[in-house]
Amino acid sequence: MDQSLAVLIPCHNEQATIGKVIDDFRAALPQAQVYVFNNASTDRSEEIALAHGAVVRRVNRLGKGHVVAAMLQAPPADVMIMVDGDDTYDAAAAGRLLEPILQGRSDMVVATRLEGPQPHAFRPLHLAGNRLVRGLINLIFRASLHDIMSGYRAFTADLARSLAVTAVGFEIETELTIQTLYANFVIAEVPTDYRPRPPGSLSKLRTFRDGLRVLWTIFNIARSVKPLTFFGLAAIALLTLGVLCGIPAILQYFHNPLHRVESFPLLFVGVGLVVCSFISLAIGIILHALNVRLKELALLLRKKQ
Repeated sequence: MDQSLAVLIPCHNEQATIGKVIDDFRAALPQAQVYVFNNASTDRSEEIALAHGAVVRRVNRLGKGHVVAAMLQAPPADVMIMVDGDDTYDAAAAGRLLEPILQGRSDMVVATRLEGPQPHAFRPLHLAGNRLVRGLINLIFRASLHDIMSGYRAFTADLARSLAVTAVGFEIETELTIQTLYANFVIAEVPTDYRPRPPGSLSKLRTFRDGLRVLWTIFNIARSVKPLTFFGLAAIALLTLGVLCGIPAILQYFHNPLHRVESFPLLFVGVGLVVCSFISLAIGIILHALNVRLKELALLLRKKQ
């Protein structure tokens, strides 16, 4: 393989598992350099990572999003595998993740966990939330992905340099997927085993807090990358409400012999909503045109690199 390879492991207080994860990936991919991105750990994670032969890079701003941003800012290899340091993913599957990229068939490969996972590996609400997010993203971007939130994925340096992530916490995987789809990169999926955290390893994921962050991320990104759809739907909703507010006044005008209208306040509200609907549609059209132009410029820049 002519292309350089790296394994990138975000790590925050994973002393119970980080050594095993490093050893497993060094065994599975002996040609790869393993990097541990120490995210303000307060335990022995960094010391253990160094002892197991990993290159340690420090990210002082707490949050997985900040770690991934540091990974993407200066890609250390041509092809990279990102994997959590909690020993829940199968290192033996790394070769299958790399295959579509090395064959030139994909820019990102995601290890999907939802096709026949171990029942005890997921909390019920996490499984339901993942399926909800997956459905929303597949609907908005006309995709057919199976696992949006997997932390085990391979990608190219070209893709890494093209993404500008803004997420702070565990919504980062969702943003990575959305931005990759929006930039017209190709995503492939490879089913893998997923196991629960071993004893002594504690999850940092908070079901409701991080779930709301994920939904807010989808809302913000959908508004940014699909403005015509977003503001067009808003325009339809405003127009519908405006017409409903105006119907009583219209009926009064035609049914009253003197054409008197008594529902002026409601009529004014209706007219205001209709005006807002046209403004929303105009915003969507303008932003859509800008997005198309920006995508064209981004494509030209990628071709020049």
